[in-house]
Amino acid sequence: MKRSLRSLLLATALVTISYSAAFAEMIYNRGNTTDPESLDPHKTSTVNEAHILRDMFSGLVMQDAKAELIPGAATSWTISDDGKVYTFKLREGATWSNGDPVTADDFVYSFRRLEQPETKAEYASMMYVVKNAKEINEGKMKPEELGVRAVDANTFEVTLNAPVPYFLEMLTHQANYPVHKGSIDKLGDQWTKPGNLLSNGAYVLAEFVPNDHIKLVKNPKFYEADQVKIDVVNYFPTQDRATALKQFKAGEIDSNDDMPLEQLAEMKADLGDQVRIGPYLGTYYYPMRTDKEPWSNPKLRRAISLAIDRDFLAEKIWKNSMIPGYSMVPPGIEGYEPAIADYAEMSQIDREDEAKKIFTELGISPEKPIKMDIRYNSSDNHKNTAVAIQEQLKPFGIEVTLTSVDGLPAHYGFLEQKGDYDYARAGWIADYKDPETFLGIARKASGNNYSNYNSPKFEELMDKAAAAGGNAAERSKMLSEAERVLIDDLGVMPLLYYSYHDLVSSKLKGFEDNVMDVHPSRFISKE
Repeated sequence: MKRSLRSLLLATALVTISYSAAFAEMIYNRGNTTDPESLDPHKTSTVNEAHILRDMFSGLVMQDAKAELIPGAATSWTISDDGKVYTFKLREGATWSNGDPVTADDFVYSFRRLEQPETKAEYASMMYVVKNAKEINEGKMKPEELGVRAVDANTFEVTLNAPVPYFLEMLTHQANYPVHKGSIDKLGDQWTKPGNLLSNGAYVLAEFVPNDHIKLVKNPKFYEADQVKIDVVNYFPTQDRATALKQFKAGEIDSNDDMPLEQLAEMKADLGDQVRIGPYLGTYYYPMRTDKEPWSNPKLRRAISLAIDRDFLAEKIWKNSMIPGYSMVPPGIEGYEPAIADYAEMSQIDREDEAKKIFTELGISPEKPIKMDIRYNSSDNHKNTAVAIQEQLKPFGIEVTLTSVDGLPAHYGFLEQKGDYDYARAGWIADYKDPETFLGIARKASGNNYSNYNSPKFEELMDKAAAAGGNAAERSKMLSEAERVLIDDLGVMPLLYYSYHDLVSSKLKGFEDNVMDVHPSRFISKE
């Protein structure tokens, strides 16, 4: 049968369109609150950095779209009968993005680097569960004495001080990702620059333009590259939530990890199921300088906490997208009962009456006020929270000033460096599904102990919990008792329990809601 020239041209055009569609890049434009302070896995601490690093690196164990454990650089592992020795079999043929093989020596080097004092890793203390890690981090032992070894090129062994039920969960944290020794030896601090950074995950770093975007491109050498649908992930800093919402509505970003909650009702009406809010393992809290007068007085810290109306914060400021919080460990961790503040069941009027008595006892009143400053990273949600607390404390004689810091890295950097402040806004999101991740930040050695809290009783109970190892009931009891000390001391001041607040385009598939709010780009596709 003959075909006309017109039909031939039409057929050719359709084939061309189909071919182009089939091979067009799939691009995911992802809002991410703020730029990372670093792309060195050993020098990061925030959720926003974790999103990016999770796309670029593969630890021994990783998380899937629902935040469940899956094999990563290791395909399997065994645990000794005493629960202290983990032996990981690495993935055969896995390589870095330049083609170098990923070996057990890479993990030996990376685990040691995390604990070396000169690395100044904020999460070094998290891995004190590994034999000799604490002593190495404190400069008392050599890195070579860390309880890790390469049995052979594809077998990596870790020895712990005691059984740790959440050890595998802990390994999903970016602090435990491998880094490329050759690059660091050759390039020093420049190893994290585009074109220099070698990674072993689903994506590699192509561009980093501060305050503009970070571009990741699919890593063809990733061990499951054939299953990765998104070709390019562009991370955009979206600190201004209202602007991010406009970008989302315009289709300029496909998702964002926060939203302007003062517009929640309108967003739900306009965007429907694209507005996603649900339970999230996180605590919104205020640390304070417990080593600085007058905040070193636990009575004063208690009075301030009593005077703050958390129901108002949750309902009016956060539009019921957060829950009033009275413990450092949020609800939702299986097998653990958080230690709740003893005033949680009191009415707000009764709390304020007790607060007034304490303030009077301390000689504080509207006639004899004291000054307090609250620092927060600039965002409407955090500002409105601080303003509400400012108003709630004013009638008691606490004259609050507010200090807004532009940018999350600058804000947390100040707290990490033990800057001179009174109270500050902070949030802690679970690094793994265990109460230790929330309580460990209050330990004296933790780089995230912004309050400079130092309680021998708390330390003793945390040590006992660690020693309990596989005895889950005893361990849970010790952790709860430790939390009781922390909460009664007001070593930190919990205010709210988080919910996740995600804007997710209906074009995205595989963006699964979960209590960790973990969404690896490798499991997402876009229509």
